[in-house]
Amino acid sequence: MRDVNRYTIPLEYTVLTMIDENLVRIRAQVPPSVTLIAVTKGITPDIMQLAYEAGHRDFGESRLQEALPKIEALPRDIVWHFIGHLQSNKVKAVAQHFKVIHTLYSESQLRELAKIDGEVDALIEVNIGEEPQKSGILPESLDRFIESVLECNHVRLKGLMTVGPAHPNAEDMRPYFTRLRKMSEKLGEGAWLSMGMSNDFEVAIQEGSTHIRVGSAIFGTRP
Repeated sequence: MRDVNRYTIPLEYTVLTMIDENLVRIRAQVPPSVTLIAVTKGITPDIMQLAYEAGHRDFGESRLQEALPKIEALPRDIVWHFIGHLQSNKVKAVAQHFKVIHTLYSESQLRELAKIDGEVDALIEVNIGEEPQKSGILPESLDRFIESVLECNHVRLKGLMTVGPAHPNAEDMRPYFTRLRKMSEKLGEGAWLSMGMSNDFEVAIQEGSTHIRVGSAIFGTRP
């Protein structure tokens, strides 16, 4: 609790107001055709619940162990997106608990997905900047990997995803987003494009993004 102008306001109320205002502001910049994924790495379930109460339903997690207690605690109509590095030994568990996997890029992941019951929506992660420290398939290997994914009956290939180079100027990301959009044409009309984060999602949308992954612009800077 804290005193503001002699009134005692619950801290939960002030956080809810901040999240609600941030979501309203961001949604005003996002077309209805674009899915806003709230990135919740490091965000506690009670804060996520406030975003839920503000009307949000798509959440993105990057670590299975962190996500599982949140999935258990939060409402069942949430759409969970896995957006982190996907270890082969955790593929089956991720496919069980997440609606969409954004980070498919290896044959070993596909071999594990071939063992699951049912199907899962997935995007191929492309290392669009060809950065050695980042995961994702290299652009020149994409065609062959698309063929492998299409041969896996347990995967519904939806599109492409990327985490581009870190540029403070959002406009510097445009060439990377443009390149991924052109690469997605291989998948035909309606392919999803998961690209754009808190600092550059407007440019990503201009270049065709269908899914943006936004964390700090909703929840504030993490400690």
